Amino acid sequence: MKQANLTLGLAILVAAAAGCEKKQAEPAAQPEKPAVVLKGVDAEKRIVTMGALNDESGPAAAIGKPYALGKRILMQQVNAGGSGVLPEGWTLQLVERDHGYNPQRSVQLYNEIKENMLMLGTSFGTPNTLPLRPMLERDGVVAFPASLSSKMAEFAYTPPIGPTYVVETMRAMDWVVETAGGAGNVKAAIVYQQDDYGADGLEGWKKAAAHHGVEIVSSQEIAPGQSDFTAVLTALKQAGATHVLLTVLPSATGPILGTAAQLKFAPVWIGNAPAWIDRFFDTGVVPSAIFANFYWAQGMAFWGEDLPGMANFISAYEIYGASILPPDTYILLSYIQGAVALHAFSKAIEAGDLTRAGYLKALRSISDYNLNGMGQPIDFSQMPYVVGTQTRVLKPDFANRTWTTVAPYATPLAMQPAAAPTTEDAQ
Repeated sequence: MKQANLTLGLAILVAAAAGCEKKQAEPAAQPEKPAVVLKGVDAEKRIVTMGALNDESGPAAAIGKPYALGKRILMQQVNAGGSGVLPEGWTLQLVERDHGYNPQRSVQLYNEIKENMLMLGTSFGTPNTLPLRPMLERDGVVAFPASLSSKMAEFAYTPPIGPTYVVETMRAMDWVVETAGGAGNVKAAIVYQQDDYGADGLEGWKKAAAHHGVEIVSSQEIAPGQSDFTAVLTALKQAGATHVLLTVLPSATGPILGTAAQLKFAPVWIGNAPAWIDRFFDTGVVPSAIFANFYWAQGMAFWGEDLPGMANFISAYEIYGASILPPDTYILLSYIQGAVALHAFSKAIEAGDLTRAGYLKALRSISDYNLNGMGQPIDFSQMPYVVGTQTRVLKPDFANRTWTTVAPYATPLAMQPAAAPTTEDAQ
């Protein structure tokens, strides 16, 4: 009996040991990977959502309204199919808000829509975009600014699509000195807006003036939305200014030029890109006579320019936008910007990563991209972003509602490397 019990005990021990070996041989269960959360993308239905923070009611609404329309035209063109902007089958959805050019409101509205979008296709205005930067980085959201402030190109989440206001301004000074017959014939002045846009204009104007040896006789700061410019114009006139840079919004451009005409003050006026709107071509809005000495420094396409992608854009505008607003270059620029944002999304689709991090990675892979023939090549692979160093100077042609180039695309002289001294220079 003892022998039987011993045998039975041994059998139990052997079976238990075999069970332990079997359990040890089985691989441990792996924890499940958390599901990838896509914000602003429905991969199954193939919908991407773009946010937009517009100004359709504030001091920049003259630009903001056409700018908002540009994205809406792009959305409708994409969703109609055959646009080539997104892979076929993908559609675009917009979630929009109007901050009225109020930075605090911009922050509030960003927080309201941030969970429902992949990227911000429009963040309108420099002062309304800068406060968003900590939140953009925290949330991984790329915001395309309706701004060419130099500060935008310095931050990974705010890629601009054209040369900065500093570049525009310095190129304008080159043209001023050349057409005036030398620096000694120039008494430069500036009217600049009280924000980072204005700071860019002032910085570029001062740098270029120092490069050429030009005297800046007056610098006048104004507030966004300011309406009375009598004191500003009086100061410019008393200083004897011959060439005045306008780093202002269109809401200031018309009143400034009108007041100057009343004071019989007629210098050469040069506006940065945001100083002009195409509604000025309509003589019923502002008399064209006050623009007799006005020139425009800018580095991007204008409405109807002979460029490869222009016909496609005009066709979309005629279908989806002509009944809403008359032609305006800011409709075009917004459309181009949106197409750049979707080009980056197409690259994210190719890479198979539709997360916000994947979108930023796709954007940063873009180099030497010319906006489908609608602009200078841009490079998002470097920091700061390289978005063009060449600008030009244009003069309005009111009879044909277009522009004449008076100074071609060029890199400002103050940005070019100094020439090596020659033997003659040394002597």
